[in-house]
Amino acid sequence: MTAGATMGSDDLWLAIRREAAAAVAADRFLEASAAFILDQGDLGGAIAFLIGRRIADADADRVQFVRAAREAYVAEPVLIEAAASDLAAIVRRDPAISGFLPPLLNFKGYVALQAWRVSNWLWRHDRPDLALMMQNASADQLQISIHPSARIGTGVFLDHGTGLIIGALVSIGDEVTILQNVTISRHRDAPRRAPTIGHGVLLSAGATVIGDLNIGDLAKIGAGALVTSDVPAGCTAVGVPARLTNCAEAGASVLS
Repeated sequence: MTAGATMGSDDLWLAIRREAAAAVAADRFLEASAAFILDQGDLGGAIAFLIGRRIADADADRVQFVRAAREAYVAEPVLIEAAASDLAAIVRRDPAISGFLPPLLNFKGYVALQAWRVSNWLWRHDRPDLALMMQNASADQLQISIHPSARIGTGVFLDHGTGLIIGALVSIGDEVTILQNVTISRHRDAPRRAPTIGHGVLLSAGATVIGDLNIGDLAKIGAGALVTSDVPAGCTAVGVPARLTNCAEAGASVLS
């Protein structure tokens, strides 16, 4: 069984606490970064603390962001389960990772995604100003900008994350992996429609996906590809403009 595949947030939290206690005992220099885990009562509290620490550059903003995250988790506990699913997905899909603590503490893509989940909750509850403030803070501090109106599933892995832009109204399915310098956005000629990314899609480094289009389940977008129309399920799109490979439409331009 893959790590964390059936682990709920409570069991995952116990595993994280065990890892944190072992890490601090093994290296006292980790106390400043990992010991806070042992002071938190649950995964939601730890993630709220991390959001405040990683995206706020002022004490007042830090308090505000932590408070917003805790409020969101109390009102909508499914957000904590989503956070657990995202963390487990990193361990399953990143061969360099063998535990939950390292990505929790060090992967800015993970923190940015959880900050987005809180900003999306704020957006859905008619608090757009604070939602956009969190988006801006994440963009400033982590170089990851995800509009609060986007929709993102669970088990999502933002690998490396730097330079990532997910625009307004974008929809992303479960188990998606997105690498650095990816842009997913509306086209200026269709401002009310945005890309829909299916289940299990891989978007490689530097890919650009723009417009009213669908990327089918388990499709792959190659590094640096420019995609402006649909990619069928299971296909790979490569190049500028992107062309399809590994599917019935192989060789056809995605732009046709």
